[in-house]
Order: sequence, then structure tokens, then C-alpha cells
Amino acid sequence: MHSHLLRAVALTAALLPALAQAASQLTLEQALDLAVRRSEATRSARAGARSAAESARAAGQLPDPMLQAGIDNLPVTGGGAFDAASDSMTMKRIGISQEWVSSRKRAARQAAADAVSARDDAQVQVATADARLQTALAYVDAFYAKEALKLSSLMEHHAHEELEASKGRVAAAAGSSQEALALASARGMAEDASDEVRQQQGEAVIALQRWIGIPVDELAPPVVPPPSTEAEFVSRLPVLVAMRREVDVAKQAAAATASERTPDWTWQVSYGQRSRYADMVSVGVSIPLQVAPAQRQDRATASKLALVEKAEADLAEATRAAGAEYEALLGDVQRLQQRMARYRANVLVAARQRIDAATAGYASNQVGLATLFEARHMEVDAERRLLALQRELARAQVQLAFKPLMNGGEQ
Repeated sequence: MHSHLLRAVALTAALLPALAQAASQLTLEQALDLAVRRSEATRSARAGARSAAESARAAGQLPDPMLQAGIDNLPVTGGGAFDAASDSMTMKRIGISQEWVSSRKRAARQAAADAVSARDDAQVQVATADARLQTALAYVDAFYAKEALKLSSLMEHHAHEELEASKGRVAAAAGSSQEALALASARGMAEDASDEVRQQQGEAVIALQRWIGIPVDELAPPVVPPPSTEAEFVSRLPVLVAMRREVDVAKQAAAATASERTPDWTWQVSYGQRSRYADMVSVGVSIPLQVAPAQRQDRATASKLALVEKAEADLAEATRAAGAEYEALLGDVQRLQQRMARYRANVLVAARQRIDAATAGYASNQVGLATLFEARHMEVDAERRLLALQRELARAQVQLAFKPLMNGGEQ
């Protein structure tokens, strides 16, 4: 309980600058730092790495010696039953035995334990990368949900203005009640659309707070680092980093199992004490007899080697998939950038020009108010579509930038 309290206090102190900043505006980089600091998955991975490191320190040691004590040849019948001094063959014995593992075998066991430790060390980086990726995606969703709410609120404002203008025309006998009813329905639909977007924005903010742990008023536009090359993306992809470590673990486990082909000898020495007779010392060695190594030890080694082949095949398949994923994400980024450029030039610019023309026409009594309202709707709809493309682009860029481990994560 005390350690949890200390950790909470330390975390709060570390977050104070970000908390102060969050009251005004939070940046993507600050959100990532917050998420990594409070990530329980990362803390769990660190604990696992410490556990594996401690185990690795003991892997190459000799087994503990065995203390032996007993009584040999104690009579259980006759006049001297259970009397340790009644028979010359009875002996009180104390000794020690030590299983001797060869340096080669201990080195193999040490290498296997070190491979497990390295694998668990990599899991810390994997957990950190996942926290950064999920936070970045949540940040993008929350930011663009807020932008979408702004456009939805603008559309709602336009609908309200149009309804009020329609009511004025009806009062002046220049408009119809059917038009006013249609605009009232349109305003209700706009309000409902705003409520839906507001709900989505609230869900996005909650998803972001799940990672950063603090409420946020404003988010700065996400600034995503440029994508890495395909080779860098594949070499630092968390799933591949973990699988490469698994290959190392499988190889070292196979080597350790192969070393078991050579049996371990156990040395024994004991001191025997007899009553009224000379004491005795016994020395011996126990050697396992591998009567069928081809059916036991060799099969165990073959089993481990098969696991090595499996791990290598899984890694090769995952590497191909990672290359395809990179190409797909990069293609999405490039196509979305092209679509946005065309959309701005062909749709958004035209929509704004249409508003300018409708405004000028309305001022000169050449077009009606309905034409101006329609032009405003078209512009907001165009802005919405462009915003959706920007969100898709940002999510693709986030995956390219934050799916791999940070630089230096894979050594």
C-alpha cells in the first residue's frame, strides 16, 4: 500500500507541468508523455523484465550441495536392537554431495536465461509503443471530433437563421407556411445532427482521458512526425521485435537442451562414526546412464529445434505482412493527400466562389435568399468532407509514425 501511494505522489508531481498546460491547450507530444508515464502495461512489462533479469543471474550457477546424514546397518532384532553401539557394522554417517554441471552446460543455460531476459526487456519498449500509438489515435479522434462539432454547430446556426428569415417572409406575405415548416424541420435535423456529433466528441474525449488521465479543454492540431522508411518500419515494428526475441529464445533453449546429451555427475563424500571401532570415510560418484539417448535426449533436442523452425517461419510470415502493411499505409497517405488537394481545388474553392456569387446576387436583388442559404449549406458540407479526409490522413500518418518502436528501441 505504501509503495502505491509513493508511486501516485511521484506521478502527480511529474504531471504537474502538463496539468497546467492542459488547462489551456494540450499538444500531441504532451499527451504521449502523459500516457507513457501512467501506462500500467508499461509498468507491468518493466516488472516482468526485472523478474527475468533476476532469474538470469542465477541460471549459470551450480546447484546447491546436498547435506546427507543417517545411520547405516542399525540392528532391529535381537538383544542389541536399536542400539547404535551393539554392532561393529553400525555407523553414524554425515556427508555432502554436489552435482557437478559442466561449464559448457552452465553457459548454455545462462544464454537461454539471458535470451528470455532480453525478450522481456523488449516487451517494455513494445508496451510503450502501444501506449503512444493508442494515445495518438485517440488524440486525433478527439481533435477532429471537436472540429466536426464546430461545423455542425455552424450548420445549426445557419438553419436557425434561415428559419427566422422564413418567418419574416411569411409575416410579410412574401413566403409560404410550407417553406417555414420545411425549414423548421431542417433546423430540428441540424440540432439532432449537432447532438450526435457532440456525443461522438464526448466519447472521443473520454477515450483520450483513458490514456492521459486528465480532462482537456483544448487540443492543439496534431503534429505527426514524418514516416520512416520501410526498412525502419519493419525492423522496429513491435510484433516483429517480439518475434525476433522469440527466435533467440527458441535457439538458446534448443542449445541448452542439446547440452543435456552429456550427463551431470554427482560427487559424494561422507564420514562414518562407529562405536569402539575405527571411523570411516566414503567417497563416491553417481553417473546417470543414458541407456537410450536416441529415444530421450535426442528427441527432446529435436523438439526444441522444431520450435526454432516454427518461430523463424512465423517471423518470416509476419515480416512479409509488415512490409505489406507499410505499403498500404503509405499508399493511403499519398492517395488521401492527392484527394485533399483535388477536393480543395475542385470542390471547396468552387463552394466558396458560389457563396461569393450568391451574396453579390442577393445584394443586387438578382437571386433569392434561398440561393444564398443553399450556397452556405454546400460550403459547410464541403468543409465536413474535407475534415473527414483530414482525419483519415492523420490516422494513417499516426500509424506510420507511432506503430514502430521509438528510435533506439530495437537494438
